[in-house]
Amino acid sequence: MKLLFVDDEKAFLDTLIKRLEKREFKADAVYDGQSAINFLSEHTNTDVVVLDVKMPGMDGLETLQVIKNENPLVEVIMLTGHATVQNAIEGMKRGAFDYLMKPCNLEELIAKIEEAATKKFKHEEKIMEARAKEITGRMV
Repeated sequence: MKLLFVDDEKAFLDTLIKRLEKREFKADAVYDGQSAINFLSEHTNTDVVVLDVKMPGMDGLETLQVIKNENPLVEVIMLTGHATVQNAIEGMKRGAFDYLMKPCNLEELIAKIEEAATKKFKHEEKIMEARAKEITGRMV
């Protein structure tokens, strides 16, 4: 599973990544929305993005919109503080998988990541099955 975390709070993010690595998750981190978009264009095998809602410059909602337009199968979990819950809900309306409140419980975060990855893998599987049916249908 390939993970990307996007948050402008570098110390928080670096600590979170270290905690996940201790549990054998491999995750990359970037610190703003534009860097996330650039990262995903270069790393097309990314499965799940954990995206902070409130960031300077391109905020989480704008970043989500671009991610879903360019990478519709990538699942996005919005990460938000109390003041931006409404924005996280708006993110779900725009295609985010779910949201979590900061500071989040590591176990809850891992469970959400696994759920999101499972959803992505099932979508990919259905697409492959549809393509296989299309190919075998042409052969008949």
